[in-house]
Amino acid sequence: MIWILKKTKSKDRSLRQLLRGWDVSRVSRHLSPLTNLSIMLSNLSSSFESVVSETPDSSYVFSEQVGHLLRKAYQRHMAIFQQNVGDSQLTAVQFVTLCAVRDHGPSSLTELVKATAVDQATIRGIVERLKARELITLEPDPEDRRKVIVGLSADGDRLVQQTVPCAARISELTMSNLNPAEQVAVLFLLRKMIDDPQD
Repeated sequence: MIWILKKTKSKDRSLRQLLRGWDVSRVSRHLSPLTNLSIMLSNLSSSFESVVSETPDSSYVFSEQVGHLLRKAYQRHMAIFQQNVGDSQLTAVQFVTLCAVRDHGPSSLTELVKATAVDQATIRGIVERLKARELITLEPDPEDRRKVIVGLSADGDRLVQQTVPCAARISELTMSNLNPAEQVAVLFLLRKMIDDPQD
């Protein structure tokens, strides 16, 4: 069938060229059925290609991608944190840094970067702001005096203890749309996503 159409199309090319601009419906009765079919398929193919070229690729919907959804979930969490933390000057990443020092003891900036997943440049700014509020202490590293060791001050320890109940409540509110089983599943899947498969 395809061979016949190609043959017919080649044979009648000159005739179809003459018909361009004519009323095809008036002259189609003078053409063979196969020629008519060939012309119809050719026109249909051209129309389809035109539509496809003008239609954007709908297979990728950015609002349904994991990165976009994670970003929106994080934004929701940040809004809940600021509304419920109890200390308007304390940010989520500052609180995480204080918790890391509490849990790991006096730490270098490199150790804090690893513990908090915050980059080096950002952790420096966080340390400076916490130091300005006297929530941490800074001491020279005895093994390398070019480095500093970050410790938790009495005020910093007190603030962590006061904020932990609020932080627990913030986690509850962030996942309040999920039932208990879904909450467990979300945490499990997030841990699985960030695990290095080579570890």
